[in-house]
Amino acid sequence: MPKNAVKEKRASKKSRKSGRKAAYTAASADKHHLYERSVQSPEAEIQFIDRTFRSLRGRLPDVLREDFCGTAFMACTWVRSRKSNHSIGVDLDQPTLEWAIAHNLSWLNDEERSRVELIRDDVTTVRAPHADVIAAFNFSYYIFKTRPQLLTYFKAVRRGLKKDGLFYLDCYGGYEAQDVMKEPRKCAGFTYVWDQAHYNPITSETLCHIHFKFPDGTKMKKAFTYDWRLWSITEIRELLEEAGFASSTVYWEGTDEDGEGNGVFRPSTKGEVCAGWVSYIIAQR
Repeated sequence: MPKNAVKEKRASKKSRKSGRKAAYTAASADKHHLYERSVQSPEAEIQFIDRTFRSLRGRLPDVLREDFCGTAFMACTWVRSRKSNHSIGVDLDQPTLEWAIAHNLSWLNDEERSRVELIRDDVTTVRAPHADVIAAFNFSYYIFKTRPQLLTYFKAVRRGLKKDGLFYLDCYGGYEAQDVMKEPRKCAGFTYVWDQAHYNPITSETLCHIHFKFPDGTKMKKAFTYDWRLWSITEIRELLEEAGFASSTVYWEGTDEDGEGNGVFRPSTKGEVCAGWVSYIIAQR
């Protein structure tokens, strides 16, 4: 994503055993591993969930449902953060869930694995234990392109929460979010490239890709493709209200002395007009 419009997240070194710096090539690299390294930072988001949930509910959450969980990186990290934590990962793609079992559940011990449940199902119809927190991160719900589709999903989320449960979403925008552009970002051992290939201002549909480049000159093109609708905060909050949520709050990122995002998200009713931004929305059941 544009660097001012996306969380530049990193997988924590504490998440798994680390060895020497990998010599990545297009032939040898694993796209899911690269995605986790370049996009995800579950520890930071778990800290944000704990802080805000305790502030709003006076306790820490125990049960997390990770929708569109993919490799279940967050679900697995969640159970390691507290011995009382349980997680549920929901995703439709069986090969990705199998990757999660082989590569992420494998670094949990037996007791930790017993507190993770992975479900291959549609997030709009899944039947799962009620959760304290349901999270839809990395803009995954943008796959729903119409109001009825997104409303159906939000209603399903509300049904899946405990009475005092909270729904966590992230979203992005800014005037660069509508540009056709590519933006590279250096990571450890490879380069991540966010490619905004198409945007339709009439429908707000956007087509984006992630590519990876390697020091030997090889490339992994279109490792991931996203055919989304670029939803606005106003549209999302209106649909949350229509789905029956009691309230929703935008958590806007603060800035440092240079005007760059500082990674601290706080409740706000006013955002900045800028090239790109990322924010969280927390909806109370």
